[in-house]
Amino acid sequence: MKITDVTCIPSWNGHRNDTYVFVDTDAGLTGIGEAGLSGQELAVAAYIEQNRSQIIGRDAEDIEAIWQHLYRGGFFPAAKIGAAAISAIDIALWDLKGKALGVPLYQLFGGRVRDRVVLYPHNRSSEVGGGRQQIDELVASCVETTSQGWKFVRWGLPQQGAGVLEPGPAVRACVDQVRAVRDAIGPDVEICVDVHTRLDQADAVTLLRAVEPYGPYFMEDPVRAENFAALRRVRQATAVPIAMGEHCSSKWEFCELIDEELADYIRLDVAMCGGISESRKIAGWAEVHHLKIVPHCPTGPVTLAASLHLCLAASNFGVLECPHRPGCSLTDAFPRTLTWDDGHLLPPTAPGLGIEVHREVLRQKYPYRPTNMPTLRRRDGSLTNW
Repeated sequence: MKITDVTCIPSWNGHRNDTYVFVDTDAGLTGIGEAGLSGQELAVAAYIEQNRSQIIGRDAEDIEAIWQHLYRGGFFPAAKIGAAAISAIDIALWDLKGKALGVPLYQLFGGRVRDRVVLYPHNRSSEVGGGRQQIDELVASCVETTSQGWKFVRWGLPQQGAGVLEPGPAVRACVDQVRAVRDAIGPDVEICVDVHTRLDQADAVTLLRAVEPYGPYFMEDPVRAENFAALRRVRQATAVPIAMGEHCSSKWEFCELIDEELADYIRLDVAMCGGISESRKIAGWAEVHHLKIVPHCPTGPVTLAASLHLCLAASNFGVLECPHRPGCSLTDAFPRTLTWDDGHLLPPTAPGLGIEVHREVLRQKYPYRPTNMPTLRRRDGSLTNW
């Protein structure tokens, strides 16, 4: 089964751009993949175009060999942009292998270890106004999703206005939010809060210690990710579980995080860290340390499907990110998608990823739209992480 073409299609989903990759073969089968790294879609597409000639003509079943060539064959190891592009190609090649053998991907990973995969949504509150308005809107969102069957709620560190985040007020407001949400939803629904790398160590410690009484499932990315040494102080100062890792673009970048057990939950991103091939290695490595994976998945249906297969076959799984129920948008481009049931995704039965994508609909009806990533600043005008 030889690769005959590799096509990248950045596509607007109504809120942001997604980056899809299609790998065609002489067997008449097409594999579909997706790259992460939002905001860098054209850079990812350029990387794929640069490397098309090295992929076309190769055996599509040589997944590991192709991965190694793409990651290491240019002398300089692939990172971030390159890793996102490789992730998309790798997912597409696994999709092809499942289709060629007529089985869902999880069957190729040793079969299922669970019957369904639990999810968390994205809950929202007003970013402008603050105070009681933010809390009331957030509580209403959490109550609504739990009434729909979701077993988790999740939101981000609150801002103090449009494009403004000041650490002290943000920490105090977040503690008030966690307290109010816990009072509203009770003890049986899990709470996740994404700090989104917006705090320094001292503020992160203050926040995590303050929310300990309310039993969050995890606090995500409490500090910046460039240097995991910054996480040690936070880790030592609180009993609240920490989730981290979505910025890592290979198993090597996870090394310190996993080996030193600086987080309780490993936030690998199938569309960012090297694809399914690399994700399975990272998941197995985390299992040795008794750490669970909670895949980062804020992007499109292809990444969600790839993450689902990984989670179905990984024994050390916690929860999967799923911003909203699948099948509620882009239904003309994705006529067959995943099955949501009572806050879970069910195992696909169709071969490969188990979803269907119409590339021409993406290309013609949902073309790429140039857009900038949002930014945040402190009150004095200095930049802070979004």
